[in-house]
This record gives sequence, structure tokens and C-alpha cells, in this order.
Amino acid sequence: MGISDQQTGVRRTSAKGWVGPIVFAGVMMIVLGCFHAFQGLVALFNDGYYAVPANGLAIHIDFTTWGWTHLIFGTIVLVAGFCVLLGQVWARVVGVILAVVSIMVNAAFLAASPFWATIMIAVDILVIWALTLHGREVRPKAGAY
Repeated sequence: MGISDQQTGVRRTSAKGWVGPIVFAGVMMIVLGCFHAFQGLVALFNDGYYAVPANGLAIHIDFTTWGWTHLIFGTIVLVAGFCVLLGQVWARVVGVILAVVSIMVNAAFLAASPFWATIMIAVDILVIWALTLHGREVRPKAGAY
């Protein structure tokens, strides 16, 4: 026969209904971070790739600056996505904030790469939705403190 939970000291818990969307959000944040990094590398190495010159962007800065912005931001989103998968509640809050900032960054970058920026904005919206879907279930129960 197997060893009981009391003997091993392992406590089993059942997964709640919000685990699926949180895992989805964490994975999508990792994908989003990779997308930002990819977008940043393209801006750094091939600024002729984009549909408009840098002065045609909503915020007039060169593509090298945009590239570093996307690369650094993508790394932060990627790390936060892993933290969401590890169950860090603070990472959910940070994830929503990063997704909102990502929407603004991609809206400013929309003229340079309309299709890609639109996909990124759609993924950001999915991340926000998944991270905020079951927030009421995360609140502590009355009398817990």
C-alpha cells in the first residue's frame, strides 16, 4: 500500500476554478514577453523593416530606443509571467499593470507595425481578462486576520 499524507507531511489541496485562467495568463505573459523581445531585436537590428520611419511614430524617438524599450519591457513581462505561474499574487497585480502599459506602448508603435501591434494589444487584453477574471475568489475569507 502507499504512504499516507500524514506520514509524508504533504498536504493535498484541490484546484479552484480560477487556476485555469491564471495558468493561461502566465503562459500568455511569457509569450507576450517573448513577442516584445522579438519586436525589440527587430527594431535594434533592422530598423528599415518598419512601415514608417521613426518620425512617423506617435512618440518621436528612434528605433534603437524603441528596440531597447521593447527588449527590457519584454524581459520584465517574461519574469512576471513565470512568477504568475509560481502562484505569486503580487505578480497578478504587476501583470495587469504591465499589460496596460504594453497596450499603451503598442498603441504608440502601431504606425510602424500595425498587424503585429494589433496582435500584441489583443494578447494584452486576454492577459488582463484572465488575471482579473476571478479576483473575488482570491480575497481572504472574513475573520482570516
